[in-house]
Amino acid sequence: RQAYDGSGGPVPAASFTMTDTKSTPSIWKTVRPFVLGGTSGMIATGVIQPIDMIKVQKQLAEGAVPSTTKVCQEIMAKDGVSGFYRGLSAGLFRQATYTTARMGLFGIFKEELAKTKKPGEKDPIWHAFVAGFSAGALGALVGNPADLTLIRMQADSNLPVDQRRNYKNIFDALIRITREEGVMGLFAGAGPTVARAAVLNTGMFASQDVAKKTFSSVTGKPKNDLYMVEAPSALTAGFFAAACSLPMDMVKTRMQKMRPDAQGNVPYSGNMDCAMKILKNEGALGFYKGFGTFLIRIGPHVAITLVLLDVLKKSIP
Repeated sequence: RQAYDGSGGPVPAASFTMTDTKSTPSIWKTVRPFVLGGTSGMIATGVIQPIDMIKVQKQLAEGAVPSTTKVCQEIMAKDGVSGFYRGLSAGLFRQATYTTARMGLFGIFKEELAKTKKPGEKDPIWHAFVAGFSAGALGALVGNPADLTLIRMQADSNLPVDQRRNYKNIFDALIRITREEGVMGLFAGAGPTVARAAVLNTGMFASQDVAKKTFSSVTGKPKNDLYMVEAPSALTAGFFAAACSLPMDMVKTRMQKMRPDAQGNVPYSGNMDCAMKILKNEGALGFYKGFGTFLIRIGPHVAITLVLLDVLKKSIP
């Protein structure tokens, strides 16, 4: 309804405006990078989950690496199509914690580092290295419980029937791990997980930063051009993220999958012991077991996440 003042004239609509609706609320400005980062990561995980399942099965193989075709046949024989999505709830929960944290923290760290620049100075490459390393490490620590449950749920079918954990879902896994192994059990393999994430995010963000500048310079397009700059930069970031992080991902996977034998002994006493046994028994290339599948899994996931994040940033101010 139109309001009127004492003289009978209408009161200007502007006088009823309590806040400027065009201004972004401070709370949204704070959480925006976390929300958009987590959302892009969760969508990418839904797309990539079958490839991730194949990657994990290859990494858990002792000795000769089974072919992708053989792994797919075994998964189909055991669980059907749903077997490729085993652990999806844990994967989504991991993105909701890990990726939400790392993407949000990276933006915050970059902003803080930018304040140290001189007026007119361009962002030095070491800003991306420091911000990516720090955000990746802290994000991985937050997401380790979800990452642990994801690995265990994906590896469960490989164990003898009497040794399977048979977690019903992510929440059942978290509750049982806490009850059976204590709160610290949720952080099994946290060392290599944090190291892997720190290296992965350093390679991802730093290479994306360099790639955007390079593709923009070569094509003459602005850095926010989706097809000529952002997409190829995201693919470049995916390759370097995979190449940098696979050795640590191998150690992380082995550490999180292991369980005590009948005598209570575990295969590895720690991260370094695990790495040394892989090197001794499988050689240096053992750390890159399943690299093709890992690249196919990590590359698209990183690319989809980064491209979606750029799109969401433009669409949701």
